[in-house]
Amino acid sequence: MAKAQKTNIPKKVSRVLAVVIGAFITAYGLEAVLIPNNVSDGGVTGLSIVGSKLIGIPLGVLIAILNIPFVFLGYKQIGKTFAIYSVIGIASLAIGTIVMHHVPTIIQGDTLLITVVGGIIIGFGMGLALRNGGALDGIDMLAVLLSRNLPFGTSDLILFLNMFVFIVVSTIFGLQGAILSGIAYFIASKVIHIVEEGLSGSKTFKIITNQPELMVETIRDRLGRSATYNLVRGGYSNEKFKEITCVINRLEESKIKEIIQEIDPNSFVIVYDVAEVKGGNFRKQNIH
Repeated sequence: MAKAQKTNIPKKVSRVLAVVIGAFITAYGLEAVLIPNNVSDGGVTGLSIVGSKLIGIPLGVLIAILNIPFVFLGYKQIGKTFAIYSVIGIASLAIGTIVMHHVPTIIQGDTLLITVVGGIIIGFGMGLALRNGGALDGIDMLAVLLSRNLPFGTSDLILFLNMFVFIVVSTIFGLQGAILSGIAYFIASKVIHIVEEGLSGSKTFKIITNQPELMVETIRDRLGRSATYNLVRGGYSNEKFKEITCVINRLEESKIKEIIQEIDPNSFVIVYDVAEVKGGNFRKQNIH
């Protein structure tokens, strides 16, 4: 047991370092790109930027204070480990904005470039932190809690809460600043998704065909991928089928579609994204 805990220590240290690095990258994006150009972020960070402009309190101090209740929510709703990593991340973000407050602005004037570069930088930083178990902003935690008591999904509530944030932002940065902030936030959210899941994400194909054995054999021979069968029954016809499940990478998607079309153009196919694949026989076999 003690040995297992020791082997986990390097992994925990590397995760903490990744969260801290992600926080400092986010702080750099805020201080070197967005804030000097009157563009804000969404969430608690956006409210902190507005508060800092209005009251004059350092941004890092407001980020730390305003996130306290949300970290408590994260502890209650998600768990102790998540709360600890989030505290580390938020504290690092707060310190990072203070340390980098006077760094040179790397882009000025070009609004499109500002939103794209700023969104990419803060998205990469936040995604790196989230991938390693920590959050840099508490508004997502609030959305999760509200979704349990309101007839709305988490993503809808995140969008609604951030609309409120950008309305507040418009009082300081004007309508143009609020619109640019929204665009930067949108770009950041897409980058976060890519960093969390990776560029080479996988896809699952579920196929119902009248030639399941030939389909699986061809997929194995041409793609080097194995597949599994599930016995399913049609709800209307009550007929039994073999449903094929096969996990591939994105580069193989066109090839497997070609195979399906060739063997059974009338097969029923469902395709969906997979965030992560581990274990089993997912590793691709050599094709000769």
